[in-house]
Amino acid sequence: MKASKSNKEQEFPYWLAAIIVIGFIFTIYIVTNELYTAIFNTLYRGALMTIFVTLVSFTLASILGLIIAVAGFSKYRLIREVVRFYTEVMRGVPVLVLLFYIAFVAAPSLVDLANWILSYPIDAGWMKKILVRDFSLTWRAIFALMLGYSAYIAEIFRAGIQSVEEGQIEAAQSLGMKRWQIFSFIIFPQAIRTILPPLGNDFIAMVKDSALVSVLGVADITQLGKVYASGTFRFFETYNMVTFMYLVLTIGLSLMLRRLEKQLSAKNKQKA
Repeated sequence: MKASKSNKEQEFPYWLAAIIVIGFIFTIYIVTNELYTAIFNTLYRGALMTIFVTLVSFTLASILGLIIAVAGFSKYRLIREVVRFYTEVMRGVPVLVLLFYIAFVAAPSLVDLANWILSYPIDAGWMKKILVRDFSLTWRAIFALMLGYSAYIAEIFRAGIQSVEEGQIEAAQSLGMKRWQIFSFIIFPQAIRTILPPLGNDFIAMVKDSALVSVLGVADITQLGKVYASGTFRFFETYNMVTFMYLVLTIGLSLMLRRLEKQLSAKNKQKA
């Protein structure tokens, strides 16, 4: 039984080898084919935008998610109910709908509110009236992704925090440690081992969901691919390249995440 398990663990990853070979062949084709080179040069700027939107959105969503998760353990029921309301609503709204809502409903409403609050300095000529177009579509998309994913990330943090044994928390409390000290030095360092793998999966999911920002005209991979294909009618070649670029990002991140999981698992075994 042990031998078969060991053999299974040492199986050669033919799927990965196949992906690497196909990726290498396609890369050579990009370099040697003028059409694919032109498409790549066009979509390259979109890849940078995709990475920027994903990194900023995920960072903000993680910060907000951590705040929501910690607030969910508050001793005040009102705070817990508000947190639960937020997570359930955000998890119940599709990301695409949230993008449209933030871009075309929430953003104009916030601009109107800001102009109302600042009406006196605006009327006095001390500052200009804020326009909806001053709030760029890129940041509206980032804000929408942040709100949508913060609810899921909050649940990941909550599960990680709950995985820490109650006995350790009680022991820290008996030593006179404050709540923030218990969280910083006892709970979070242990919870992060449980949190990182699903957090990494959410990051990969956000890379793919970032393609939705193209509906707002944000110049990511999908949007630039759509524009290029519409202008040249090279749909086959363009969307081959779009698919290839997303696969490079997602599979690369997935392999990094698996390596990180193995390292964390090895460290846990050593400590055990």
